[in-house]
Amino acid sequence: MDLNAVLEKYGQTEVLRFFDELTKEEREELSRQLESVDFEVLSLPEEGKKACQERTEPIRAMSLEEIAARREEFAAEGRKLIARGGLAAVLLAGGQGTRLGFNAPKGMFDIGLTHPVYIFELLTKNLLSVAEACGDFPPFFIMTSEKNDAETRAFFEAHGYFGYPKERVRFFRQRMSPCVDLRGKLLLEGKGRLALSPDGNGGWFGALLQSEILKEFEKIEWFNVFSVDNVLQKIADPVFLGAALKSGADCAAKGVKKRDPKEKVGVLCLKDGLPAVIEYYELDEERANLRDEKGELVYSFGVTLNYLFRAERLGKIAKEKIPFHIVQKKIPCLNEAGELIEPEENNGYKFETLILDLVQKMGSCLPFEVDREREFAPVKNREGADSVDSARALLLKNGVKL
Repeated sequence: MDLNAVLEKYGQTEVLRFFDELTKEEREELSRQLESVDFEVLSLPEEGKKACQERTEPIRAMSLEEIAARREEFAAEGRKLIARGGLAAVLLAGGQGTRLGFNAPKGMFDIGLTHPVYIFELLTKNLLSVAEACGDFPPFFIMTSEKNDAETRAFFEAHGYFGYPKERVRFFRQRMSPCVDLRGKLLLEGKGRLALSPDGNGGWFGALLQSEILKEFEKIEWFNVFSVDNVLQKIADPVFLGAALKSGADCAAKGVKKRDPKEKVGVLCLKDGLPAVIEYYELDEERANLRDEKGELVYSFGVTLNYLFRAERLGKIAKEKIPFHIVQKKIPCLNEAGELIEPEENNGYKFETLILDLVQKMGSCLPFEVDREREFAPVKNREGADSVDSARALLLKNGVKL
């Protein structure tokens, strides 16, 4: 690969402005990073600003009433699959607790009131309770990032994996993506290092394949993929799993009825005839406010980022690319003098893949409604909606001792 020719082709030669100052090892590392860059993606920084233009239709979810009527049937089916080792749990935990004023992996945040109760602890014990009831401990895969991997591993080790068998836990890193400035030029975080950020939760399966962890676990038929944000969610839920199995779909999504049109949750719907999730900011005001004859929101199924994916289907689409979403961020980087700066305003773009785009590629999806008072307590903000305080209130309401 003629690196200079590639950089010149894409107008990125200034990324080498400190190259003469680097050691041999630093030059080799920077060259390695540059060789892995997809420059075609970086040349489209405006793409992520386009609103959703596809034809959308509402989707019907399996309601709480339907689920209650078949709960035992679904649970029995789900428990059988877990007992034979057919399910793996995948925790998406690559982020930091920055918005909580917490400079560490988000899962290490202590949400307790009278004693320490960590987000990682709540999620792990939730999985543990199902495992003990089903007689098998599903493989527990935890996706970290380059920035929080070591800290996350050490935290689980220090806390004895919160009672989960250590031999069933595996950590893997999500892939990293380069950042660019507002002109689309590559940013540096060191004279011989690109400014990188995690490539988003949409790349979880690719990163898992790259880690080669799956070679150790050959019985997996389904993956339950969930976010670190929701401290009240049910993981490896046999009822959810059984419903997915009975439906014949290759994917299933837990969701809640939106509180109001402006609630900041992605919405599951049909996009160009296929089940898909669109972000709240992609749903225009007309569709967001649309109501049916009963006065209920038409686009009402808000996803909680708790999905089931059939392993066989994932294997078939593994090589297909999913789109990058491009967002403006404050990105620490070197200035022209080679000094590291912490910008006060957005100074560049990050490129992220989102798990919601994977849903559409699966081809079929079961929308599965859950009671938000019992399964949806996101911790996204320090105060206000979806905050530490609102999550604590719901945990207490559900009998969790804090």
